Amino acid sequence: MSGEEEENAAELKIGEEFLKAKCLMNCEVALILEHKYEQLQQMSEDPMNQVSQVFEKSLQYVKRFSRYKNPDAVRQVREILSRYQLAEFELCVLGNLCPETVEEAIAMVPSIKTKGRAHDDDAIERMLNDLSLIKKFE
Repeated sequence: MSGEEEENAAELKIGEEFLKAKCLMNCEVALILEHKYEQLQQMSEDPMNQVSQVFEKSLQYVKRFSRYKNPDAVRQVREILSRYQLAEFELCVLGNLCPETVEEAIAMVPSIKTKGRAHDDDAIERMLNDLSLIKKFE
């Protein structure tokens, strides 16, 4: 066995390059792809000109699984989750899956309860309440 630790997302052991990576929630990817789609349609003089099938399928996927549709709501979700000093992938998992209870959030992202982090059940509950307010008023 090598000297490297085994990766384990539950303990936030995911590799340096992934910890430093910028992750996007599905709703953020949907906004980017929708903008690009509009640009491609405007640039195309031929109405029969189609974007690639991969692009279309990707756009359909992120739109289908985006929990937030309004661009302001998408921005607010990232802002709220960023306040809790989450790792990028934790932020995106919570933003994509929108757990409703503290237990669901911990089951989806066990690393938020890792020793030495300030995420007690009350902080997680506040975070989930903030997210549910955005969804309610979207």
